[in-house]
Order: sequence, then structure tokens, then C-alpha cells
Amino acid sequence: MEKDIKNNSIDEVKEDQVIEEAFQHLLQTYLASPHRKKVDIITKAYHFSKQAHKGVRRLSGEPYILHPISVAQIACEEIGLGSTSICAALLHDVVEDTDYTVEDIANIFGAKIAMIVDGLTKISGGIFGDKASAQAENFKKLLLTMSDDIRVILIKICDRLHNMRTLASQPANKQYKIAGETLYIYAPLANRLGLNKIKTELEDLSFRYEHPDAYKAIENKIASTQEKRDFLFESFTAPIREALDKMGLKYEIKARIKSPYSIWNKMQNKHVPFEEIYDILAVRIIYDPKSKEEEANECFQIYVAINKLYKSHPDRLRDWVNHPKANGYQALHVTMMSKLGQWIEIQIRSRRMDEIAEQGFAAHWKYKEGEEVTEEEDELNDWLQTIKEILDDPQPDAMDFLDAIKLNLFASEIFIFTPKGEIKMMPAGCTALDFAFQIHTFLGSHCIGAKVNHKLVPLSYKLQSGDQVEILTSKAQRVEPTWINFVSTAKAKGKVLAILRRENREVQKSGEEMLKKWLIAHNFEMTTSVLDKLCDLHNTNKHSELFVAIGNKSIILGEPDLDELTGKNKQKKETNTSSWRKYVPFLKTKTNEEAQTTPTSKGLKVEGGLIVVGKDFNKKKPIYINEDNISRYIIPHCCHPIPGDDALGYIDNNGHIEIHKRACPVATRLKASFGPRIVDAKWDMHKTLFFDATIAIRSIDRQGMLRDVANVISDQLGINIHKVALSSNNGICEGRIEIGVHDREDVSMIMNSLKQIEGVQSVQEII
Repeated sequence: MEKDIKNNSIDEVKEDQVIEEAFQHLLQTYLASPHRKKVDIITKAYHFSKQAHKGVRRLSGEPYILHPISVAQIACEEIGLGSTSICAALLHDVVEDTDYTVEDIANIFGAKIAMIVDGLTKISGGIFGDKASAQAENFKKLLLTMSDDIRVILIKICDRLHNMRTLASQPANKQYKIAGETLYIYAPLANRLGLNKIKTELEDLSFRYEHPDAYKAIENKIASTQEKRDFLFESFTAPIREALDKMGLKYEIKARIKSPYSIWNKMQNKHVPFEEIYDILAVRIIYDPKSKEEEANECFQIYVAINKLYKSHPDRLRDWVNHPKANGYQALHVTMMSKLGQWIEIQIRSRRMDEIAEQGFAAHWKYKEGEEVTEEEDELNDWLQTIKEILDDPQPDAMDFLDAIKLNLFASEIFIFTPKGEIKMMPAGCTALDFAFQIHTFLGSHCIGAKVNHKLVPLSYKLQSGDQVEILTSKAQRVEPTWINFVSTAKAKGKVLAILRRENREVQKSGEEMLKKWLIAHNFEMTTSVLDKLCDLHNTNKHSELFVAIGNKSIILGEPDLDELTGKNKQKKETNTSSWRKYVPFLKTKTNEEAQTTPTSKGLKVEGGLIVVGKDFNKKKPIYINEDNISRYIIPHCCHPIPGDDALGYIDNNGHIEIHKRACPVATRLKASFGPRIVDAKWDMHKTLFFDATIAIRSIDRQGMLRDVANVISDQLGINIHKVALSSNNGICEGRIEIGVHDREDVSMIMNSLKQIEGVQSVQEII
């Protein structure tokens, strides 16, 4: 007993030592920064937080205080924030996890630190209700505070980065939820704020937890091709170094390797293997300008010097020096042909531009004493204003809200000129109508068309960088529901929806009155059960939708409605009801009675042939999909998962479980907006069932191509072909092959075998 007490005290001493070392490292980093040295308040915040979290541990087993210290370390070292942010980072979980309040923080540390801590504290309850993830609600609060103080979102990104670095201690379903939120919200947000290094790490960590096998495979391939890249880099940069030395420049040349997530993303989007990704290597030239005035000129002088050595790609010159991105990024991007016949991108940037690219100008926004607001900071303010406008929109749905924010975060920028020659930054893919709403809501809502480069175009016309746009309006014009199909910016989408909702409320009120009169005329009262029956008859989900449909005359009340309310429809429905499930062979293995009662695992039951999640279900444990229970899960058509795919489960409103690929766009949105409903899903199949797969093939046309394809699939591999269609045009043969496969391994084997056929150029799966 005495020995145990002694051991415990030794462990505590060691832990205190680790905590103290972590804090001292934070202080040393802060003292080495250019900020004013406010060590006292940081030390005070550290001791306060340490006392508040005393005795609490993280899932990994380490003392909780190490988390806020790590978040503060990231804020100080990797973003360059000062004492206010470091204090807020040290205190960011105190209000949420202890009995201390925001008022306590304000009294001890001041209003500014308290306001930031409040912005970082999660909300209990929320406008989206328990059906949606609290993440959307907390994110909205975060953005509201951010528009007053950008440091709130910067510290939140630091918090998220540390959580991602320590994600291994979480159960799989939590890993997918947190990784999904990170990829959907926080990585694009870090990118929008110019935190390129952090954005890349967040993406890679998310990828690592969602697709561990793919991540490991890409990492191994990057390592195995290192020698080849080193040779290419040295041979390509040697003449450049010589030219820059002659110019008398002080510079450094770095190799930039594409991140595993970026490589995988490109492989997925272009349906190509690792070996066909040719831009893994890029060259970065960072120079020290002789003077501030000469900075931009020297950038182009370097480009001219390199252009004498290598041929440049005519369509791949990007001038971000004279036209910085909205996140402050500046550089000159050019693509050159190496002597080994490979295109290589060169990024030319000054030391200042490099610092902004890596850390982001947002870190120093408005906190540099006695300095004027720069043009970059004006752009950040414009972006924050757009975010405010989205937040002002009355209580959007959780999914719509996050999607609207994402529209702003992900978009790359193009330059549009007004009729007076002013430059406006717009997201790529925007339309003339988006531009109208960007200038003013009145212009957008009364827009009838536009003149682009003095030519008349419709509202849906997609703008290109460099277009000069004049908006045409009419007072008689009204917002049309079809507009939502072609506006792409968050601001325009939000305004169109808000105007339509306002008009819908009037139509809804009119429809409600019409229904009320019709029911009274036929001796019925407007009760919930009556409305439910009419909603069921007209396939509407909500009473409000029914009122709108009646108000705009898309539903005309008549005989069928009376039949529904008097019960005459019930018999017709019963005789016509049938289920698609009786046509699926492997669902006939159990009788209907068995299917209703057979249990699958604790907390799960079967109702109507589908698994239903109960209160006792443990979401931390994975569900196993096998031949006996696969029919009881919902498998949507959005991503067509088959055994072997990285999969997850999503519990819908009825308690049923949908199975999605982890990389499915729908699943990505679900992870971000409905995280608590995500469960880990694993396959336990034994190559007895067949799943449909479609493979597209493109080849040089030649005699016998169809015979060779059929021979490889049917004879060599023994796979059953459902359908094959090949067509030839100008010597190119294209086709689709529909086959039955057991799992992902079968698909990979077939695709690899098809690639070996003479003349085949590309093989890809069609989802």
C-alpha cells in the first residue's frame, strides 16, 4: 500500500514536471516573438487554468491542462498571436468544463479576453434542435464573435489542430465526425484566412483517419519516388541558381511536395493512379528584395531570367503579386517544361509574401499598434461582412447554413470590372446575378440581365476573370424560385432564399385560409390528424408545405381529399401496397415473422425488415455488415458503397442506418452537420453476394478490342458481364462495362487487368 502511494506521488511529480516544461516552452516562444512582453498575465492565466482543470484527464490519459497549453503554443508559434490570444487559448475550456463563468473571466482578465473565451465556449441547446449536430450552432456562435474579433476563429483553428493531432485516442465514430467537420469547415476556413500550412496539416490528418490504408499507400509511394524527385529538382534548379547568382539576388530555392490529401483528391477527381500525378513536385523561389518599392519588379525580373532557360506554359501564368487572393496570398506562379520533358510549377515570392502565405495576414489583423489598415485587411473586412449577412438570415437549416458558409470558404477568386473600371473580387463560377447581388440587394432582386464586355447576356451567364459587367434592372422584376438553381455565392443564395421565404409566408397564410374555409364547408375541423392525412395524400412533409401548395394552386382540393378524410382511400392503399424488397433474392432467407423479431446486437431491433436503433445502442462500437443483415440497412445511390470501401453508418430520423462511403459528398455533409449520428461500419462479407459495378474504358481503336476485353473479364477472371457497350469514333474506342462483383478487390483486379490490354489508355470506375 505504502509502495503504491509512493509510486503515485512519483508519477504526479513527473506529470507536474512535464506540464511546467510545456508552459516554459510556451513562454520562451512568446519572448522570442516581436510582441510586447506581457509575461505576468500569461502566467496568471496558466495558473488559473491549471487550478480549474486540476485532476481532469483527456481520453489519452494525459492531464487536461496540457491541451490548453498546446493550443496556446500553436497560436503563438505557428500563427504568431500575442498575449491576449495566448491567455484566451489557455482559458478556452474553463467556462465550458468548470464552474467558472464568463463574468469571472471578465473580472480577473478583462472584457476582451472574456469575450474571446465566450466565443470559444460551446452552446447548450440551440436553434437547430436535437436532430442536428450542435456543431452548426457552435460554428454560428463562433462566426458571430469572429466578426467582432478575428482572434476567436484563429484560436478555434488552433484548438481543432491540436484535437486532430491527438485524435488517435478517440473511438472510430468520433474520429469520422471530427475529421469530417475538419475537412468540411475548418480546413477551408484556415485556407480562407491564409493559414496554408495549417490548412494542409488539417486536410492530411483528416485523410489519415478517414482512409488510413490509402494514406499509408500514398505516403509509401511518395517516399519510394524521393530519389527520382531529388534528381529532377537538382537538375532543374541548377541553371536557375546560376542565373539568380548573376543577378546578385539573395534567395533560397525549396522543393514543395504535394500533400498526401491533395494527391489522393486528384486521383479521385481525375480517376488516375499515383503514377499519373505529374505535379507532385513544385519549386519555390523565395527572395529578399533590395527595397520595398522594388519587390514586385524583382519578382518579374526573376520570371524573365527563368523564361530564358525554360519554355513556359502559355496558359499557366498566375499573377497573384499585382492581384492578391482574398486571403492575402501573393506570388507569381509559372509552369515551365524541364529538360526531362516534365512540366514543373515555379512559385516566385518575396520573404514577406512567403510569411503571409504560411502564417496568414489575419493573425496580425488590427493588432499592430500605430499602423494603418492595409488593403489586405480591407478585403478581410469585406469577407467578414459577407459572413455577417449570412448570419443575419433568419435561422436557416443546419445543413443549408454550413453549405452557405462553405460557398464562401472554398471558392477561388476571379476579377470582375464594373462599368467605371473598378475591380471586384468574385468567387470562380459566379453568374451575372451573383455579381448583381454582390453590389446591392436591390440590384440583384430587380435584375433582368447584364451586359458582359458590352454584349447582352442572361442572368445565368457564368463570368470569367477580366469581364466588365453592367447590370440591367427593371422595377417590375421579381425574384423567381428558379434563380436558386444558378446563383452560386453565399450572399446571393441567402438573399434569394430570404426573399422567397418572405413571399412564401404570404402564400402560406392565403393557403391556410383557403383550406380552413374548404374544411368548414365540408363539416371538418382543421386538426393535426386532418392535416396529417392531407399531407400524406399529397406527399408533403410539413403542414406549411401543404398550405403553400394550396396557396399557389398547385394543389386543388376536391374528391380525393374527401375520400382520404372519410377513410374511403384506406382500402385502395392496402390493395396497392407492395415492396421492392420481395424481388431481391437474398432477402427471402427468413420469413416475415422472423424478420420482424430477430435481434442483431444490443440496442438494435428489426422493424419492417429494417434495423432500427434503440436507446441502448453504443455508437462507439462499429456495426458489422454481413450477408444476413445487409438487406436491413439502407444503401443510398449517392455513392454506391460495396464491400471493401471505407464506410460509415448514419442514423436517420426514423432510427434506420444508411451506409455511405466515407468519401461520399453526402456523408461529408452529414459528418459536419449531424456528427452524433455517425457510427463506424465494417464489412464482414464472404464473397457470396454480387454487387453492380460499372467500368468505363478508353482505348485506341483496333480489330479485336471487344474480344480482348470480354476474354480478360469472362475467361481469365471468371467475372459475369451484365452489359457491355463499345463505340468507335475517329480511331478512339470508348465503352462501358457493367459487371457483377463481390467487393472492391474484384473491381481493382478487373481494372488492373483491363489496363494490360494493348491500346487501352484509361480505365475508371463510374459511380
